[in-house]
Amino acid sequence: MAHADPDSANTLRRMVEGYQVSQAIHVAATLGIADLLADTRRTSDELAAATGTHPPTLYRLLRALASLGLLHELEGHRFELAALGQPLRSDVPDSVAGWAAFVGRPYYWQAWSGLLHSVRTGENAFRHVHGTDVWAYRSAHPEESAVFDRAMTTLSRRANAALLATCDFGRFRMLVDVGGGNGALIAAVLAAHPGLQGVLFDQPHVVSAAAALLARAGVAERCRTVGGSFFEAVPEGADAYVLRAVIHDWEDEDAIRILAQVRRALGEGGKVLIVERVIAPPDEGRDAKFSDLNMLVGPGGRERTREDFVALLEHAALQLERVLDAGGFCVLEAVAADT
Repeated sequence: MAHADPDSANTLRRMVEGYQVSQAIHVAATLGIADLLADTRRTSDELAAATGTHPPTLYRLLRALASLGLLHELEGHRFELAALGQPLRSDVPDSVAGWAAFVGRPYYWQAWSGLLHSVRTGENAFRHVHGTDVWAYRSAHPEESAVFDRAMTTLSRRANAALLATCDFGRFRMLVDVGGGNGALIAAVLAAHPGLQGVLFDQPHVVSAAAALLARAGVAERCRTVGGSFFEAVPEGADAYVLRAVIHDWEDEDAIRILAQVRRALGEGGKVLIVERVIAPPDEGRDAKFSDLNMLVGPGGRERTREDFVALLEHAALQLERVLDAGGFCVLEAVAADT
């Protein structure tokens, strides 16, 4: 009988217990521990006073995080932020603080408990656990919508920088950001291209919160906000439409409906820029494949292969022109199909 290698068993055990690490980091992000240690050392008692937590129990959390390399524990229960913990700060370009604060929220955590149900049935775990879809849930719980929006904003900073470095938005006259959330992407694009006009399009309650972000970026005068449903219509009159992390939220039928609305709005010679992860060959591409499970659990969509995207585009009277690598994501550039 074969026996597992002890190192393999330990590695696997730590993977099995990974939810404990995730929850500990979530708590630290929610409390803002990294921001409090940004440029100083503090004792666990000082951090407890600043965060309104129980001092002995906070120390237990901090020493566990130090064992992971996120913090350094010094004499006298003092702590400092380690290099690995720097992205937990909210004020750094590659921050993951918003994402860490989101993924441990009870309602989303509970949805992952339905993964087995999804695997057995093919059904969406979030709807199974909560009795509604994730969009309706957040609409009814604005505090959760705000946490989600912050997570998307922090995650998008690095992705937006890679996208700007990859894709030449300067060739366009007007860009519509379809499903653009609170405007982080279009604000970055417009700031980098002063001659470009923009339209931020999403659900009314989402775009209503975008004004402050667009103003801070100095692009409010060049960006119109439009509320609506991309299943019904998309603003017309632009020569470019970008959909970043939108299509993966939906199964094929709904994804085709969205793309078909974009095709109807697309002007002569216009471009459709789909920014998504693309599923890699077997045994490769961990991020996209676990993101695919996240889509199964949360929104109810999926990540796709290049061939899957080609099929979706064909059903929406679009054709893939080229694919660009944008730092973990791909830009799938499409045009109207020949008729």
